[in-house]
Formats: sequence, C-alpha cells, structure tokens
Amino acid sequence: MAKGFETNQERLRQLSLLGKELTRRSRATCELCTQSGVALSLYEVPPVPKEPAIDKVLHLCENCISQLENPKKINPDHWRILGETIWSEVPVVQVMATRMLRHLAKDHFWAQEILEGVYLDETIEDWVKAATLAG
Repeated sequence: MAKGFETNQERLRQLSLLGKELTRRSRATCELCTQSGVALSLYEVPPVPKEPAIDKVLHLCENCISQLENPKKINPDHWRILGETIWSEVPVVQVMATRMLRHLAKDHFWAQEILEGVYLDETIEDWVKAATLAG
C-alpha cells in the first residue's frame, strides 16, 4: 500500500513541475472552454503515459474536468466553444476537443457539423482513437 502511495505522490510531484509551462501555454485560461479567471488544474489525457509529459497534459477548469470524468452529466452548451478550440495548434487540445465532440455528436447535430469540417493529422486521429470518454 505504501509503495502505491509513494508512486502516486511522485507522479503528482512530477506533474506539478509542469504547472508553469502549462500556465504559459494556456495563458491562464482553460484550454478547452477558454474560461479565464478560474482555478485551473492539470488533466492527464488518456492513455496516460508512464512518465508525465507536457504534451499529454491539459490545463482545465473544474467544470471541464468534472464533465470529462462523468460524461453522463455533460452540459452540451458548455462545449459549444469546441468549434473554436478544435483548431488549436496544441495537439493535446485537438485530441480532447475531438473526443468530446464525437461523444456529443451522438445526440447533438451542432457537434456533428463541427466534426464534418475538421481534418485531423493521422497521428492525432490515432491518439483520439486510443481512448474514449468514460460512460
């Protein structure tokens, strides 16, 4: 039990070292919904790599994180901004925006329309398909 705790603590320490760089990259705004002036947290994008890496982590608001972690409680209107953020130059943002849009497209025509206009690099597409939203 102590070994697992220590491993988790070490991972959290490594992730915390990415904070400054993430704040710079995100300009202190949520990288998915673009909300500013709120507390932001690190969110590791599945599949989670063995070692934390800046290109596999997002800086997100609690609203986005809670909906990503519980897709049954998604507020679709919160995600309409993905029509803009899908065009981010940051691959990890493209990945999570695409995953959420694909999830929403099952029930929301506006999400389908956004996806119809999106072209993803093969590497990004493979990453998108490597995991889905839970639920």
